Amino acid sequence: MKVSIDDLHKAFGSRVRLGIMSALAVNDKLDFTSLKEYLDVTDGNLASHIKALEKEAFIGVEKSFVDRKPNTKYFMTKVGKKAFDDHLNALEILIKSNR
Repeated sequence: MKVSIDDLHKAFGSRVRLGIMSALAVNDKLDFTSLKEYLDVTDGNLASHIKALEKEAFIGVEKSFVDRKPNTKYFMTKVGKKAFDDHLNALEILIKSNR
């Protein structure tokens, strides 16, 4: 079987975006602060990567208020789950083909 790195999705080339998707793959929803602490990144860095994933429609946003404070939660969309699963499968094939 021919394996190509073209099967890897460019949106997941960044370690931060890969981290966001990985965290959301095992959690239904995570708020901004939790993602920031989990990935150990700055507000601006996380915000720019979230915006890129939102643009691809890979993550969705849910805004609410908790004790009169704004709370933003993120979740993986169905499109995002499929793209992430396809990316992980391509990685797995690539790894196995080089053993």
